[in-house]
Amino acid sequence: MITSFDDPRVELAQSLLGEVRVLPDPSLPHRLLRLSDTDGHEFVAKQHSARDRYFHELHAYEAWGAHLKGHAPDLVGRRDSTYTLLLTAVPGVRVDTVSPGSPEEERSHYEAGRVLGKLHHATSVRRSGAVGTELSQRLRDWIARADQAALLSEAERDHLSHSAAVLANTRMDSAVCHLDYQPRNWILGASFWVCDFEHMRRDARVRDFTRLEFRRWQAAPHLRTAFFAGYGARLNESEQRLLESFGAVEAVTALVRGHEKGDLALSAHGRTVLSRLA
Repeated sequence: MITSFDDPRVELAQSLLGEVRVLPDPSLPHRLLRLSDTDGHEFVAKQHSARDRYFHELHAYEAWGAHLKGHAPDLVGRRDSTYTLLLTAVPGVRVDTVSPGSPEEERSHYEAGRVLGKLHHATSVRRSGAVGTELSQRLRDWIARADQAALLSEAERDHLSHSAAVLANTRMDSAVCHLDYQPRNWILGASFWVCDFEHMRRDARVRDFTRLEFRRWQAAPHLRTAFFAGYGARLNESEQRLLESFGAVEAVTALVRGHEKGDLALSAHGRTVLSRLA
């Protein structure tokens, strides 16, 4: 069916492709819309609600998309006035829907490591203190938000503050990082694809492993092994300690966001990570 309803995502696609059809896809978040042109080529249109997130993701595609060529959607078009992007659709299934313990799950972590390694290697900058100082302040800001909501005990606050001090005094490698690198943003098919670049920026390289470490690998260490086999190098002792400090950021952000959104599962995740680090 040819669409005619008033939707900025459809309007952008029509302006670039001509007639389009909306393809029902309940697996997509509400901001995304799958469409096809008259030749059957499929696309995804994404509309941001916030200007900063839109321009952040647009910059990521334009500045760093080439480093992920063949493993990320291509940017087809944009409309700044409605914060809307048109991207090529990539074939496959979201990795968070594959069976736990399956060969597909292990393969996806190997490929995820390989692709992230390409991005990090192409954009890496050797150790400096600037990244640690910035991350330390960011952690202190999250601690303040948690304090305002009365989410922390005195002992928990002291532990998180210690992690902030460690970050402030640590020199670390930086690279362009995805910063939401986990199976819900991976597509597995004949190839491996990464999507959702709205958080991407230059950051501490090791930080890109945090969500996998604290959300996936604790219960499935073989996936960590597969990932770093693809990445090409395991973490050394100092990098592993640094990853534990980033666990403090993971814990307090989950606590605050879980509280603000009424998300009990996210709050519980924050508590679990915090108890592990204490």
